[in-house]
Amino acid sequence: MRSYGQYCALAKALDVVGDRWTLLIVRELGLRGPSRYTDLRHGLPGIATNMLVDRLRDMEDNGLVRREEAPPPIATTLFSLTERGQELLPVLFALGRWGAPLMGDRSPDDEFRTHWLKYPLEHLFADAHPDQQPVTVELRTGDQPVVVATDDGAIRAHAGTAEHPDAVVTGAPEVVIGLLRGQFDLRAAKRLGLKVEGDAAALARVAPRP
Repeated sequence: MRSYGQYCALAKALDVVGDRWTLLIVRELGLRGPSRYTDLRHGLPGIATNMLVDRLRDMEDNGLVRREEAPPPIATTLFSLTERGQELLPVLFALGRWGAPLMGDRSPDDEFRTHWLKYPLEHLFADAHPDQQPVTVELRTGDQPVVVATDDGAIRAHAGTAEHPDAVVTGAPEVVIGLLRGQFDLRAAKRLGLKVEGDAAALARVAPRP
């Protein structure tokens, strides 16, 4: 069986049911918004340059992607989803949810990008105690930190660092994800190298939806 070789629930699902690359390009544009070619290459480890060019051209022809020349100081081509392309986002969410059980094991060759966590965190998780004060957790995993915050019962996530996080969690992607999913508890996660600074209880506020 061919594999994308990516540690991402959507990619794992597409290993089984999907064609290669097109929906993952939609994933990138859905998460990032208008993106440069180099941004897409970073978020699609393993894709050949000519394959990305061909897929973007095909997606333009099919009305899924548009390109525009950004003015200075960017002065480069930006790719974005059309309205038709954005209609695929709920489909990607359903595939990612279906693929979540496939995330139990991470192959040594599986790539990971931290921004892939945004969609799962915001749609598969909620605040376990929405009646309490909001909390902010900074996850340091993968290629960049991500800030996770409770917001009126929901979870919001974005790449970057928090000025005054309630907790800072550092660890390998599979350990952080396993802890959030309830695959193992905090003590077991620490044995696997996870480090928590600040209030560990803040991390428990980020809980899988029933």
